Amino acid sequence: MKYEVVPAEKSTVKITMTFTPEEWSAATEQAYRENRHRYAVNGFRKGKAPRYILEAFYGKGIFFEPALNNLFAEHYPKVLEAEKDTFTEVGDPDVSLADDFSETNIVLVAVTPIRPDVKLGAYKGIKIPKYEYTVTDADLERELDSTRERIAEKRETAERPAAMGDTVNIDFVGKTDGVAFDGGTANGYDLELGSGQFIPGFEEGVVGMSVGDVKDIDVVFPEDYQSEELKGKPAVFTVTLHKITEKVVPPLDDEFAKKMGSDTLDAYKAKVRERLVKNAETRSRNETETSVISEIAKSASADIPDAMVDAQEDYILQRTEYNLMYQGIRFDDYLGYLKTTREEYKKTFEEEARRNVLHQLIVEKIIELEHISATEEEVEAKIAEQAASVGKEPEEYKKTMDPRQRAYIENDIKVTKVFDFLIANNEMTEVKE
Repeated sequence: MKYEVVPAEKSTVKITMTFTPEEWSAATEQAYRENRHRYAVNGFRKGKAPRYILEAFYGKGIFFEPALNNLFAEHYPKVLEAEKDTFTEVGDPDVSLADDFSETNIVLVAVTPIRPDVKLGAYKGIKIPKYEYTVTDADLERELDSTRERIAEKRETAERPAAMGDTVNIDFVGKTDGVAFDGGTANGYDLELGSGQFIPGFEEGVVGMSVGDVKDIDVVFPEDYQSEELKGKPAVFTVTLHKITEKVVPPLDDEFAKKMGSDTLDAYKAKVRERLVKNAETRSRNETETSVISEIAKSASADIPDAMVDAQEDYILQRTEYNLMYQGIRFDDYLGYLKTTREEYKKTFEEEARRNVLHQLIVEKIIELEHISATEEEVEAKIAEQAASVGKEPEEYKKTMDPRQRAYIENDIKVTKVFDFLIANNEMTEVKE
């Protein structure tokens, strides 16, 4: 096999592979051996008919496509390996036959998307915002209150009227101009007052009702309401209240702290503050890194192939699907609510995907230009850190590591170093939040 590689448009290369008649004959024979079990001819057991019989019975080209596949599968990876210092494949090739293809001129053409070179402008000595998030006493109090609300017990009460924060069980009938409208009636509905589930005025109207009360609540549908028939119209909801369930929020004391795994309230506050500080530091670093790369990207460019953008869109889509799943929402239900398809929704991420790919290419280019690397000692230290986090010795942990994990760790170290370098070599203007 002989091959030729020439640059093509939009970060692709055109690989032309020319095979000898002997290679074509061997590939066809291999295709016959691999596929003959699929065909039956009278007088022969299935899979035992000679090749010339099958070609006569089913047609000369019966093994044409599998023979081409065999040639491509065997030789295309060899071309990529031979050219690995010249280009990096980033997606599946578009494969076709040469226009003058024949059994004596066996030529396959693969147009392969490759990693593009990025053209950088200034990436040192420029002014870039640096974000700094701090933790205040008010932040700590909000976090403690949120935790207390989350673990609050629920208790049914009939000793007082309903108040914001309660969950009430109600029947309701909504009418406009004295006529009940579709979707405006329910029985035994649980509503958390203050959640904003209903249109303005409804939940406020339930506040003050007691168990057994029946009340007419006057409301007006918002002008931007989803139903054209109800936009801006006044309505009356007749509400019957059956049950009030209140939250019993635990007091902020040592008993609460013990429930949360600390001996005293002061110890628990210290633990929560430490977590908030760590989160703030992570957020500060992440937003500063985004600020750095976004500023550098303003003067950078790359001819990004569609395959890289498409792969990044798939990644964002998968991440979105996982996030919804953790919230208990089926992705197909979410698409139905948006009245869109998976492919249409995926395309909404195109701009974000293209930006992400450019940012990745910029980071890789700076790593190359500044000769940034990860030492063996740094990789081993990171592995030891990960091993300790799961209670294992480094050597034991390494036995269970995915072969790709070491490369990921090495890359992570280099990315951290490149941002350290960029922050140190640019004029960082602090932005306090």
